[in-house]
Amino acid sequence: MKTLSQTWFAEGYIDFELKKYTLLAYLQEVNRNFNENRLYPQLADVIFHYHNLVRFRENKKFLQEQFPKKLSGVQIENLQLLYEQMIEDDELMEELENIIGYAEGQIKGTIQNGSQIYEFVEEKIQIEPVGLIPLDNKEGYFFLSTGSGKSTQIYYYRLSIFEKHDEQYRAIKTTYITEWQRSISNSFENMKVTLIKEKKELPNPAVYNIEAALSFPLEETLLPIAKRCLVRYIS
Repeated sequence: MKTLSQTWFAEGYIDFELKKYTLLAYLQEVNRNFNENRLYPQLADVIFHYHNLVRFRENKKFLQEQFPKKLSGVQIENLQLLYEQMIEDDELMEELENIIGYAEGQIKGTIQNGSQIYEFVEEKIQIEPVGLIPLDNKEGYFFLSTGSGKSTQIYYYRLSIFEKHDEQYRAIKTTYITEWQRSISNSFENMKVTLIKEKKELPNPAVYNIEAALSFPLEETLLPIAKRCLVRYIS
């Protein structure tokens, strides 16, 4: 996967045409993966770069007013800027503005393409409990399959809550267990019974069946979207 560094727009020779082609080469590969319905890690990566650009643009004016110095290095992750003394309307800063403005538009368009695919996949996913669900459903298993196939991927999951900026978020950790073939004699209910017999550490687990109406790449698309759908379903 072709990548961009966190500070690609401010590294090396800062030239609009050079940065433009660097960006377009990166986005071309991202969109190629999107065209194959492969969303991750590409979608998360372009969203990361978009937020970096927005944060840099929004904080640059404030930092220039507080510290009127010339850009010499960047740590975008925590928005620390290293400056030398400069005039506010420096040509370098103007070139950066042009690069950032162009890049924001291009990356935003790519994010929209990826988001449309994400929403399409999400619409094709259905979640149903398998048997009775215990009151404590923060830990259990889920079955992942497509409607057209017999293969069912079995995963263990555990939900956790963490705080960030005084807000609570739910995270899900999953572990792949095995693959089973679904049949008349091996229904989802039978799979659940087998799991309970084999995994005695969870005698009364929550079990969910996640099924997609169409086939999608498992690791790059179906699994990450299914996990997010499950978090919302349980919540």
